[in-house]
This record gives sequence, C-alpha cells and structure tokens, in this order.
Amino acid sequence: QVQLVESGGGLVQPGGSLRLSCAASGFTLDYYGIGWFRQALGKEREGGACISSSDSSTYYADSVKVRFTIHRDHAKNAVYLQLHSLKPEAPAVYYCAADQLLFCDLGFINPDVADRNLEVWGQGTLVTVSS
Repeated sequence: QVQLVESGGGLVQPGGSLRLSCAASGFTLDYYGIGWFRQALGKEREGGACISSSDSSTYYADSVKVRFTIHRDHAKNAVYLQLHSLKPEAPAVYYCAADQLLFCDLGFINPDVADRNLEVWGQGTLVTVSS
C-alpha cells in the first residue's frame, strides 16, 4: 500500500522549533518530489516548501523562507521539515505530498496545482504554536 505518514507535530511555544517527518511506505521517496503544506482551521491550504527528486534542490514560500528547512534522509525513506522561530498562530495541520512528475518550484507548492496533481498525500500532523 502506497502511503505517506506525517509525524512530529505538537504544541510548541512561540519562537520554538519542531521537526516534522514524512515517511513513505510502499514506495521509494527518492524518485518523488515532496512538498509540505499547511492548513489552519477555516483557512485555505497553503504551500510551504518542496524538495526535488533529482538533486534535492529546494523551494520555499516567502512566508516560511529562512524559518523552515526541508531535507531528505534516503536511508530512512523520509523527508523532514524543520520549523524554527515559530510564530503564534491558529493550530494548523501540516501535510506532505509526493509526485514523480511535477518540478519543485512555485507550482509544486501552489495549493490549487497541488490538489490537482500531487499523487500521494499524507493524513497530516497538527502543529499548535501557543504559550
């Protein structure tokens, strides 16, 4: 069964850090571009970052650039999103998604494009930034 599973979410204080994991089963992430998205309750999904399959090049939305880092662990068949300097905001579910064809750039993390094209989605992990 082809599946992505996110983990690592939780409650963190403003200014704190978290590492989110996106683990794959049933397929090899090496051949897939991976994106991270988030969606707060009552708000539209927004794209955060992606990493390409070919050379692990990355792309970040302006809103998360510098504060978020995406990287791969080939041995663990996983992709991680490191969150730094988290800002107080409404709880949001962070999703990872995979696709073999779409190039990692602004289009990959565009929610409308992603919803139509990305092949595999995880179930999400909840991140709450609050004191």
